[in-house]
Amino acid sequence: MKKFNCIIVDDDEVARLKVVSVARKFPVLNIVGHYASPLAAFTVSGREKIDVLFLDIDMPALSGLELRKKLMDIPVCVFITSHPEHAAESFELETLDFIVKPLREGRFGQTVRRIEEFMELRHKADLFESSFGDDCIYIKEGYEKVKVKLHDVLYIEALKDYCILVTSHKRYCVFSGIGNLLKEQHFSNFVRIHRSYAVQKQFVEKMGSTEIVLTDKTKLPVGNAFKFNLNLI
Repeated sequence: MKKFNCIIVDDDEVARLKVVSVARKFPVLNIVGHYASPLAAFTVSGREKIDVLFLDIDMPALSGLELRKKLMDIPVCVFITSHPEHAAESFELETLDFIVKPLREGRFGQTVRRIEEFMELRHKADLFESSFGDDCIYIKEGYEKVKVKLHDVLYIEALKDYCILVTSHKRYCVFSGIGNLLKEQHFSNFVRIHRSYAVQKQFVEKMGSTEIVLTDKTKLPVGNAFKFNLNLI
């Protein structure tokens, strides 16, 4: 089994040990260390290869958001915090998930599955190629090509150097940055609402200043730099 090195940072000892206790129940996670000080975690990250950060936000000396900015080379970041008001800001920092305390094992399990999916797609990204047809994209998965109808794509999620096309049934990987993908004429009906997300207009059910709700009830954050784009929906 592939294991992912992770560190846990929370200045609240009880909360930190709770994360440690729950994380140990998932063999895919290898806890390199857990720290009350963000500065200690920053030092460790320079010595060890870290795959996953579990961070609190409200901490002295250096907040979780500031620590993430210094450790953007670590592929996965998950915030576990009592401050849901920071959710939108956190997703500007390539955050994979945002968990509101108190931490529950079932909710953490969802995050672990998402980490596994993300890391698998990241590992396989160089196997994917894509080409366009009429209202569809052909995605090469290994030796096969899969036809994805663009009008079925609810939204696009950016993950480092590639994107996930999300339909109601499946997620498809495209080895392209979201900026380049949206320049393609085939994606003219998509509107970028966040550094990590673009939505297809016809699937937007509700719009707010910080969040969009799609017809399948998926909620996506709206980034401050992209609020003007809501006028295009």
